[in-house]
Amino acid sequence: MKPFFILLLLISSKVIAQTAPKPYGALPSKRQLAWHDLEVYGLIHFTPTTFENKEWGFGDADPKTFNPTDFNAEQIIQAAKAGGLKGIILVAKHHDGFALWPTKTTDYNITKSPFRNGKGNLVKEVEQAARKNGLKFGVYCSPWDRNNPLYGTNKYLSVYQAQLKELYSDYGELFMSWHDGANGGDGYYGGAREKRSIDNTTYYDWTNTWGITREMQPMANIFSDIGLDIRWVGNEDGHAAETSWATFTPMAPDGKNAAVPGQANYPQSPGGIRNGKFWMPAECDVPLRKGWFYHETEKPKTPEMLFDLYLKSVGRGAGLDLGLAPDTRGQLHDDDVTALKAFGRIVKNTFSNNLAKGATINSSHSRGKKFNPALALDGNKQTYWATADDTSNASLEIDLKAPKSFDIISLQEYIPLGQRIEAYTIEILENNSWKKIYEGTSIGAKRLIKLDQAVTSNKVKISITKSPVCITLSEIGLYKKSL
Repeated sequence: MKPFFILLLLISSKVIAQTAPKPYGALPSKRQLAWHDLEVYGLIHFTPTTFENKEWGFGDADPKTFNPTDFNAEQIIQAAKAGGLKGIILVAKHHDGFALWPTKTTDYNITKSPFRNGKGNLVKEVEQAARKNGLKFGVYCSPWDRNNPLYGTNKYLSVYQAQLKELYSDYGELFMSWHDGANGGDGYYGGAREKRSIDNTTYYDWTNTWGITREMQPMANIFSDIGLDIRWVGNEDGHAAETSWATFTPMAPDGKNAAVPGQANYPQSPGGIRNGKFWMPAECDVPLRKGWFYHETEKPKTPEMLFDLYLKSVGRGAGLDLGLAPDTRGQLHDDDVTALKAFGRIVKNTFSNNLAKGATINSSHSRGKKFNPALALDGNKQTYWATADDTSNASLEIDLKAPKSFDIISLQEYIPLGQRIEAYTIEILENNSWKKIYEGTSIGAKRLIKLDQAVTSNKVKISITKSPVCITLSEIGLYKKSL
């Protein structure tokens, strides 16, 4: 072979090695990537149901029932912020049909209550407090309306769509439009006091209804039981499955037709579906207390319980949606504030010090300087280590330079290119030989591995043992849980 062609071949090989890997499978959208960055957010339930000491309002409560003695959006939002929450979703209308803003669509709204002498707008107050404190804002407007006399008829959909349009128009950019699967049943319905059933596959015309969301709030992730952007994890316990995929293919119970909201109670929800058709990560919703609404007899979860849920939700590539329930004053109880603050402190203190920072890292394979292994320790999730296209098994060896004790390991893939890794092992150097301390499957947006007890070593090896394509890792962290 002539020298010129040899040189050309070498240059071509180098250029190929410096190009980014090809995407794999379903990929996250811009709004989904922004959602992944939030990790933890809250869902506020506060309607006449609070004052009835119920979990679900029937739709017959007198609007005058809604009369908080000292509503303080700032207090609620600041408590959420202290807990590390980065967004707030307000239940602007729950199943009872009571609207927390001065809507034109129904008389059953906040202007008929004593709140702010009938001139209040609780949605606006929460939205402004959230933005003032640097939190994203979203809304939940229930499609089921147990108060509206039109519910169950062909005239109700336009009412519901008009409510969404008002919420999408008047409260700035939303990070989420939240929905659940409660669809019809008994209710007040303008005094009829009867049961009304609807066909949830057609009644809400989700294609066109969510088309309004896409047009008016393109950065709002749509959450529902079957997803669209974010899927329900399938339980209200606050955790995803041990093996957790961000990809999903929604199917109806018959396994033939595409699912609709309210039809997601199937076993794949907690873990996702490997190589699913859509990027549809899980939200783990769980109330801070036992119920979603405030009840005096209940207590909030302890900070330790909340941290465990964080590891099993955010630490499994999902999001943690924590239910906040203001009391009849319109504030979070002192117990809730204390629990949130302590939880936020544990997360902050634990993950503020990456024990791998400043370490030396080497890889068995690399894609070139532009994707070198040091990028997995640079604290920037936009950069990443990658292997060549023909390499789907590789290892990273981290030299900590001195013995370090840790009990949490954090791994993050570069998810703009998809979720790739299917199996890996983690070892530490002990007595001059490698000792396996963990064997895992999925990684995705973030994997937090909590060891049963702390280990001490000066070297750590991470071996990717199974991937359908070349590997990407954007961040690696070693941490010690700290109160």
